[in-house]
Amino acid sequence: MGSEFVLFVSATVFSIGALGFVIRKNPLVMFMSVELMLNAVNFLLVGYSSFLNSLDGQIFALIIMTVAAAEVVVGLAIILTIFRTRHELDVDHINILKG
Repeated sequence: MGSEFVLFVSATVFSIGALGFVIRKNPLVMFMSVELMLNAVNFLLVGYSSFLNSLDGQIFALIIMTVAAAEVVVGLAIILTIFRTRHELDVDHINILKG
């Protein structure tokens, strides 16, 4: 497995996540697309960290996973609250968070 393979797979997964975020209107699917993009970046960091024989990329990927776990908790709580009050999850019609 070469560095080109790691870059290609990471770019492909990131592109799929970005496309899913832009095209879909369901907040849960958009949320999973953001997680897919974060995992693509983590794969790239760990892959190149392995090629460079350094632990910096792996440590940074661990920090990203920790932040992503906190993001999941807050994001799902917001989505669940909006669904309980509005009984719909269409992103175009959600304006409940406007001040």
